[in-house]
Amino acid sequence: MSLRTLFVPNTVKGKLVSIDNFLYLGSVYLTVIIGFGLIYLLFELIGMPLLREVNTQDHQNIFETSFYFSAMTLFSVGNGDVIPHGLGRIITVTEALIGYTLPAAFVARVVFDREKVS
Repeated sequence: MSLRTLFVPNTVKGKLVSIDNFLYLGSVYLTVIIGFGLIYLLFELIGMPLLREVNTQDHQNIFETSFYFSAMTLFSVGNGDVIPHGLGRIITVTEALIGYTLPAAFVARVVFDREKVS
């Protein structure tokens, strides 16, 4: 029942959370992951690697590592299997700050939208 209340508008007090808001949040997260993943990948391609894998293998997929690290940084602190170095540390901190502020911005948007309806 609690999951249902997230997606079904409350007719008495207005809409609390809509599917549109979740789709918007998901598209913002996806855009940030792709954007920062491309930054890590482009630096690797121009010869300035920003990421270092702990378990080095002969066959490294820099595309996969860049986007994996971007998603892990945005959603959590990370696993420690890919480590940023040099300029990558500053870029990683910026991405982590964005990852921490996005949920707060989502909640603020829902609250402001709710106040407009009331």
